[in-house]
Amino acid sequence: MIVMVLMCEHVHKVYAASLHIDPNRAQFFEYESLTFYCEGVSYCEVVHESKWKIPSCNNTYKRTSTGSSCTVTNVYMDDSGKHWFDTGGGNKSNSVNIFVTAGSVILEIPALPVMEGETVTLTCRSKTTSSQTSADFYKDGALIKSSSTGNMIINSVSKSDEGLYKCSISGGEESTESRLTVRELHTETHVPSDHCCHLYLILKIVFFIVMVALLLLVELLHCRKLTCVY
Repeated sequence: MIVMVLMCEHVHKVYAASLHIDPNRAQFFEYESLTFYCEGVSYCEVVHESKWKIPSCNNTYKRTSTGSSCTVTNVYMDDSGKHWFDTGGGNKSNSVNIFVTAGSVILEIPALPVMEGETVTLTCRSKTTSSQTSADFYKDGALIKSSSTGNMIINSVSKSDEGLYKCSISGGEESTESRLTVRELHTETHVPSDHCCHLYLILKIVFFIVMVALLLLVELLHCRKLTCVY
């Protein structure tokens, strides 16, 4: 029974802690800002894969209703890479991979996995103009769409839409590649904490019934040995 309680608590902790960013995109121009949201922990201490802890988080730390957050006011090229936070006990949150460029074109694509069936919009954005511009979109190196608005909409996204995407605008300027990850609805393998606790209660009841039955059986055998009559 103690094992089940520990399992229940462990499942709850593992899946309560997660890292999100706002805006939710994988590519940024230099000097843009972004906010990290550390769900499930009281202090948002984000780690970069090569730079270790992000110093600016100490100055912009805030508590949220579901955890904590910190904001990086200006991102630089060396901020590119994976980010995560420690959840305690040697565990880590999910990682978020971003790319920061000094170039003139980025692809606005979700940094976090999207759920199967959602609508996803990819936007090719130029640093030099705020107006819409025509763009070509590529997946795994192949041209898949030309858009006069600079947007590409994927309706009801599926696993087949996963891959490396990039875009280019007139004049030949193009973004770097970033991966679109799609999560299938039926592949959620973790057991919600409330279900785990329900399972614990059921097993506890079954254990109690088995113990009572064993006690009655022992009593019956003992009485038969003493030639008890019921």
